[in-house]
Amino acid sequence: MKNKVLLTAAVTGAGDTVKKNPNVPVTPKEIAESAIASAKAGASVAHVHARDPETGGISHNVEHYREIVDRIRESETDVIINITSGGGGDFIPSLQTPAAGGDGTDIQTPEQRHEPVGELLPEMCTLDCGSTNFGNMIYMSPTDWLREQAKLVQESGVKPELECFDTGHIRFAKQLIHEGLVDGDPMFQFCLGIPWGAEADAETMMYMKNRLPEDAHWSAFGIGRMQFPMAAQAAQLGGNIRVGLEDNIYLSKGVLASNEQLVDKAVQQLSAHDMEPMSPQEARDYFKLRNPHGGK
Repeated sequence: MKNKVLLTAAVTGAGDTVKKNPNVPVTPKEIAESAIASAKAGASVAHVHARDPETGGISHNVEHYREIVDRIRESETDVIINITSGGGGDFIPSLQTPAAGGDGTDIQTPEQRHEPVGELLPEMCTLDCGSTNFGNMIYMSPTDWLREQAKLVQESGVKPELECFDTGHIRFAKQLIHEGLVDGDPMFQFCLGIPWGAEADAETMMYMKNRLPEDAHWSAFGIGRMQFPMAAQAAQLGGNIRVGLEDNIYLSKGVLASNEQLVDKAVQQLSAHDMEPMSPQEARDYFKLRNPHGGK
C-alpha cells in the first residue's frame, strides 16, 4: 500500500458546533448523507457520532445510530463505518458536592458505551485510552472500565482505533495490547491540540509515533487551524489522516466548510505529495477489518 493513506472523515462529533456552522449534520439522515458525500470525495472511513435531532446535542440512542448505519450501508457508496464508543464520559464536578457530577455531566458505563458498536457491528470503533482534562471538564475513562470496554470490542470482532489524547494514553493502550485485549496489528489515533491534552505540533507527533509497538498502524489529527498541518505531517511520517467537522469547521480562515470540502482539500494535499486515499475495500483488506455484512 505504498503511497496509500487511510483517510477518515469525522463528520459531526458531539461538540457545540451546530450553531457555529450550518453544515454540521445533526439528524441521522443528515449525518449519513454527509458520510456518503465524504466517501464520494475520497474518504476511506466515516467516523460517526449520533446527535439528538431535536437539540443537536449528543445522543446515545442506539436507534439514531442504527438509522445512520443503515442509510450508509444501503447507499450505493462504499465507506468503512467507525462508530464512537467514547460517549458518556463527561464529568463536571459540582462545587456544592464535589464527589457528584454537576450540570452537564454525562457518564455511561462500559456496557452502555459499547451498545451501539455491539448492536450494529461496524468495521471499526474508537476506544479512548484514558481520562484527561477536556476544556473545563474531565473526560473520564478509568482503566478498569477501559479493560472491560476493550474486551467487549474484542468479542464483537470490531477493530478498535486506540485514541490517545495524551502521551500516557499510549502507555495504557500498550498495556491493553500486552494483556491480550487487542487483536491483530493495533491501530492508534493521535488526538492533538485538545485543551488540555497533547500539543498539535511535529515534536509531539514524533514523540508519540516513536513509542508505538513495531507492528502498529497510526493516524493523527489536529483540531481547528491545525487540522491540515497535522494531516500533512502525519502523511509525510508514514501515518494516516483524519479531517472533518468534528475537529474543525473552517475550510480556510473565515470560510465555513462542509465535510466533503474538507475531504477534497485533504485529497488534494495528499496528491501534492504523490499520495492518495485507500479505497474502503483496500483498507478492509489491508487492516483485516470485518466484512460490513457480518463475519471477518
